[in-house]
Amino acid sequence: MTPVRFVTPPIAANAYLLKEEGVLVDVGGDAAFLLKAIEKYTSVKELKYAFLTHSHYDHAKAADILQRAGIKLVMHLKEYEFALRNVSPLYVPVNPDIAVEGGEVFEFDEIVLEVIHTPGHTPGSICLYEPERRWLFSGDTVFAYGGFGRVDFPGGDARSLIESLKKLSELKVRKLYPGHEDVAEDGEHVKKAYEIAKSILH
Repeated sequence: MTPVRFVTPPIAANAYLLKEEGVLVDVGGDAAFLLKAIEKYTSVKELKYAFLTHSHYDHAKAADILQRAGIKLVMHLKEYEFALRNVSPLYVPVNPDIAVEGGEVFEFDEIVLEVIHTPGHTPGSICLYEPERRWLFSGDTVFAYGGFGRVDFPGGDARSLIESLKKLSELKVRKLYPGHEDVAEDGEHVKKAYEIAKSILH
């Protein structure tokens, strides 16, 4: 099994399809684009869950249409609560079917996804870790080549992001699936991001 990456409008956010499990990680900002892309691989009716790493519009704007199609949305409780009281247009007020807090484990036929709460870019950002394959779906918390999420948007917090990167740097990562840009081949990208963040974020 290899996740299928969709680079979604409007600003090239990655969404990932785990076809055999009926799972999406992030959904992008353009539902029509995503639905058309999914249909090249599987029927939308076969999808069961969509995990949202956070609720910024470029990752979550398509969520309501998928939810209406019967797909269960999974998102952190703090993300839901923050979006409800925050007036920033960056956030989509998603009402998740399953609200997580970190530490939950979702077992599917071939994979396991562990929920890791990684605040910093947003209050309720999460990453998903597959321990056997050592996959990390990192949203906008960490990117390839030592990149990491911005903390100057509403809800961002530099100290929290550093702590989240520290937590992720301790994982054994074989494949990094970030919310933007390239998929990366090992966990050194995460460790590099942690070291850079420590040196420049205050």
